[in-house]
Amino acid sequence: MSAHLLVVEDESSIAEVLEYNLRREGFEVDIVKRGDLALASIENRPPDLVILDLMLPGIDGLDVLRELRRARSTRHLPVVVLTAKSEEVDRIVGLELGADDYIPKPFSPREVVLRVKAILRRLDDQGRDQAQLSIGGVFLDPEAHRCTVGGREIALTATEFRLLQILMERRNRVQTRERLLSDVWGYPEDLDTRTVDTHVRRLRSKLGSEAEALETVFGVGYRFRG
Repeated sequence: MSAHLLVVEDESSIAEVLEYNLRREGFEVDIVKRGDLALASIENRPPDLVILDLMLPGIDGLDVLRELRRARSTRHLPVVVLTAKSEEVDRIVGLELGADDYIPKPFSPREVVLRVKAILRRLDDQGRDQAQLSIGGVFLDPEAHRCTVGGREIALTATEFRLLQILMERRNRVQTRERLLSDVWGYPEDLDTRTVDTHVRRLRSKLGSEAEALETVFGVGYRFRG
């Protein structure tokens, strides 16, 4: 069965380009043009992934993302945000709120397709014959997509979970930002590594008392100590 995508974009020309290219790759695509309608659509028929513009009528994209991450039923739903190049602040805020990735406008439709496929492939692979991990007070169960810290379950997005999983699997070994960008996101190493920094910062905030185990190795990258 093909993946079901929801594109939330109020510019008809952009929405049509996305719909055409995604359908050509075999995806099932729905289009909505307002933030409030996006939330209603997701509640009515949850998609496998959302492509979300940040500048929307009704409710803007950042508020849509906040609602998705607040609700238990959608906190793991993959979200890719679309931003204008001038909206760097909104892009960073989007990542801080839990977006799995961002794509700046103008964009290549082929790039969008590749990034969507990378995220869905990562989710499909996650948990398949993968062992549970435990370091200090952090416990990770890939098959159940479940993480606990000190016995308390914490909510991680799909990308945060994958990032933590790789760092825990490679405990005590430094991972460069470029390597993480390639292994977690599946993207070329020459893309913007600030995406990694933002996700690490968000992950640390969720690890609470275990946050110090996720170390920054200045000038190199990150490692999980244990």
